[in-house]
Amino acid sequence: MQGLRETADIIGEAVGHPFSSNPQKTGAITATDKGSTITGVKSDVQKMLAVTWQGKRSIAVESRPRPHVTDPSDVVLRVTATAICGSDLHLYLGFMTGMQKGHILGHEFMGVIEEVGSGVKKHSVGERVVVCFDIACGSCYYCKHSMFTACDTTNSSKAQSALYGDCSAGFFGYSNMTGGYEGGQAEYVRVPFADMNCLTVPKGMPDLKVLLLSDILPTAWHGNECAEVAAGDNVAIWGAGPVGILAAHCAQARGAKQVILIDGEEYRLQFAKSKLPGIHTINYHKENVKQTLGKLLPLGAPDACIEAVGMHYTKSTLQAAELAVGLATDSADMLNEIFNCCRKGGRVGVIGAYAAYTNHLNIGAFMEKGLNMRAGQTPVQRYWHTLLEMVQKGRLDPTMVITHVKPLEDAAEMYKTFNAKADGCVKVVLIPPHRARSRLPSGRGGVPEHHLRADRPCAAHTAGVASGATGSVAPAIAGGGEDPLSRSDVGSVV
Repeated sequence: MQGLRETADIIGEAVGHPFSSNPQKTGAITATDKGSTITGVKSDVQKMLAVTWQGKRSIAVESRPRPHVTDPSDVVLRVTATAICGSDLHLYLGFMTGMQKGHILGHEFMGVIEEVGSGVKKHSVGERVVVCFDIACGSCYYCKHSMFTACDTTNSSKAQSALYGDCSAGFFGYSNMTGGYEGGQAEYVRVPFADMNCLTVPKGMPDLKVLLLSDILPTAWHGNECAEVAAGDNVAIWGAGPVGILAAHCAQARGAKQVILIDGEEYRLQFAKSKLPGIHTINYHKENVKQTLGKLLPLGAPDACIEAVGMHYTKSTLQAAELAVGLATDSADMLNEIFNCCRKGGRVGVIGAYAAYTNHLNIGAFMEKGLNMRAGQTPVQRYWHTLLEMVQKGRLDPTMVITHVKPLEDAAEMYKTFNAKADGCVKVVLIPPHRARSRLPSGRGGVPEHHLRADRPCAAHTAGVASGATGSVAPAIAGGGEDPLSRSDVGSVV
């Protein structure tokens, strides 16, 4: 009977507990088997708006009770900016197991600390912080070895353990498989183990400059680390979404000789070229990828390849059909093309999110060509301070990918826009309603026009990255005046 109960628990968790209530909605306090609180104490009176998953392609902004400090290591954050990540689209489209109706989404966010637990040593009320997507305890074996996304404390998912043989860390806003923690696409969020998972924002740095340190800038850097990108390398990157574009940006900052970005959406490739002078692009709908790489590169193939696409994107009819009928959870199309295109003895970094099983993976090409591949969720805390310094000095400019800044209440529509690749959408930032509406800038997508001009390159390039020059980057606002979301006081306690 015990084995049957465990099996039932695993299946229930994987499919989202269809016959049980969601603790995020009921207010029940839950914890991992090692004592990390997942859903904590809520207010009986105070409410907040939160972006919630209601089912496949269904998002709603709901009123929810505000969270309170539950454990001594917690803080509660008043969110000042949050983003929709490309990996959120895996949830939106129903490709991630373990989702439950009413889950609060979002793992890229920042804000101002409003409550502090008695055990928090590094942070205080009123401080501006960025929060990493991965929830690390800081004291387990893996955290002590800087493997923060492998934290042994913050996730005890039976379904994930059965599928992978072990558990990842808990992640904000990303299904029961990664703990079932409430996400940051909300007005307020509880942050466990705050001393490990919050990064203090230096005075003078605006929200948009640091928000993407929560995930996609470190993830872009992690892709380069996994592929061991070094000076003089020829690098090919599959996926021209925000992570792929920033991975190209990071590759250039690391001294790559040639950087080639591959995608099937022409507008994204043109957008990337406008921000990153010197990169090459390949539209796989118009060109044969392998043949084009052969013409561009001395050895006819890249030294390093980065996969920034993920589980549900296909190029073949067979793989698309298998995903549609449930014969696989993930597509192998992008990895197969990478194995085919990478030079012999080359290096592959995989940062696109994958869930479980795929078919037709060309493992023979991987083995016979002597390729090396590394993958994994990004241990954000490992890279935080290096990347923050590079942003401060102007060597990296994560704001280049932001095309839409919208009110949190528009989340459902922006999920649709982002997924449809409509309106030139590359990256969406959502602003909670407690931020004064007058601070939302004008322009297409709510972003100042100077951020959107097709001829405007990345600020890091104009600051002299190629020559190693550094310095603060503060581009002028088109037509004069101040960019409201470039103010360093945005989100401060008033």
